[in-house]
Amino acid sequence: MAQKRVLVTERIADEGLDILRRKGYAVDVRLDLTPEELSACIAPYDALIVRSQTAVTPEVLDAADNLKIIGRAGVTFDNIDVEAASARGIVVCNAPTSNIVSAAEHTMALLLACARQLPQADAAMHAGRWDRAELTGTELFQKTLAIFGLGRIGGLVAERARGFGMRLVGYDPYCSPERAAALGVELFDSVDDILPLADFITVHLPKTAETIGMFGPEQFAAMRDGVILVNNARGGIFDVASLADFVAAGKVAAVGLDVFEEEPCLDSPLHEFSNALLTPHIAAVTREAQVRAGSQIAEYVWEGLEGSIVPTAVNAAPLPPEVMDAVGPYVPACQMAGRVIAQILGATPKVLRLEAAGAVADADPAILVAGALDGLLSYRRIGSVSAANAQAVADRHGIRVETEALPDAGEYASAVRVWADGVEVGVTLYGANQAPRIISLLGYKIDIALGKQCLVFEYVDAPGRVGAIGTILGQADVNITTMQIGDKPAEQCALVLMNVEGDVTDDVLAQLRAAIDLRNLWSIGL
Repeated sequence: MAQKRVLVTERIADEGLDILRRKGYAVDVRLDLTPEELSACIAPYDALIVRSQTAVTPEVLDAADNLKIIGRAGVTFDNIDVEAASARGIVVCNAPTSNIVSAAEHTMALLLACARQLPQADAAMHAGRWDRAELTGTELFQKTLAIFGLGRIGGLVAERARGFGMRLVGYDPYCSPERAAALGVELFDSVDDILPLADFITVHLPKTAETIGMFGPEQFAAMRDGVILVNNARGGIFDVASLADFVAAGKVAAVGLDVFEEEPCLDSPLHEFSNALLTPHIAAVTREAQVRAGSQIAEYVWEGLEGSIVPTAVNAAPLPPEVMDAVGPYVPACQMAGRVIAQILGATPKVLRLEAAGAVADADPAILVAGALDGLLSYRRIGSVSAANAQAVADRHGIRVETEALPDAGEYASAVRVWADGVEVGVTLYGANQAPRIISLLGYKIDIALGKQCLVFEYVDAPGRVGAIGTILGQADVNITTMQIGDKPAEQCALVLMNVEGDVTDDVLAQLRAAIDLRNLWSIGL
């Protein structure tokens, strides 16, 4: 099997690159690519790793013939067209916990710096002035901090602000009252109700149609006189043009911004104010956060490329742990079944049917269907399929999906059978490592673990067939490692599956076809 290739277009920690290389991947680091350059070079890569600057557009994805997963080495993924990736069966994942501590600490740094006028004090000292009388600050203690967005970072800010003795109020329509209470935050249902209460306001919200411009002239006017504002989340949540007017008027005492609508931001209406503390999107730029982001995204990309479930996939529906425990180990087996069927059919099927039996019968089959589809379409370089996009991928390729659950798996505790246009493969798991095994193929009962290369023969049963096959393969220096024979007595037919090592050329296949009265012969690689 060809070595998998990973393209990295922005700097990530060396620890992340080392993980991918130890996994055996070819890793290319190509920085500062234009969208046109990225489109021109993306085709051979199995995975793409970016940070916040690389724009992964539908045009880029159209050129990504082999792409299976996109990893964002950080929390947000505004620069990736997730919908377009999902439509193409490409998993998008991030490292959502990698920089949350750094971002929360930077929020506290900006709050403290604005409250104590540290930028002005530093500038005065560097200018040779000792302006103590003009640099009277304010304490955080017993002041009210309004936190907009109580996700991971907002929650960490709440914990740290509580240590300063602040009163905490918050707004987050997705936060439960129980979580808010655990954080010590009084939760409000209305933005308008919370604005007049706050001495300090910090935002930790995603970039959406609702949050861009969320704070404009009306909101600034409703705030308490002398309020201090901080935004480490996404540029544009504060309307900067109108914010500058309120800073100039003294309504807003200070503002700390780390994010901007267009970056790099070298000029803005706030640049002229000494009480506007502006930092160049560095909230996550700590050594610890960079190592975590690079290492975490490398592990997630590896999991995706190897067919495992990616826990941070943003375009995959999260599955309860009990479902993952039951059906997750069967995903590689279903992918294997799909790959075998794809090579037997040689075309995209019209109908895919999946039957889950025994212990897996009661679980949601969506993830198993996704595995089978991923295998079926992998040789067309379609990209990875997830439980979330499986139906969309099937629809896009004209495949009707049917599923069935059976309580009894016969002699096995559980099994999955996959049919595609009449070609059937049954699989189960075996041993402590839950290794996939094929237990039926084309209606023939067998039981064998597939190697990287195998040959499948179907013929009218007669003495000497296997011997003839062995002789031809031996003469071609092809070694038979394991073999299983299944039969259909009513049809007087037999099926032989051989795992082999060596170069099975077209000439060897032609000799086999000429020597034996074959119904079918397939050479299958995994």
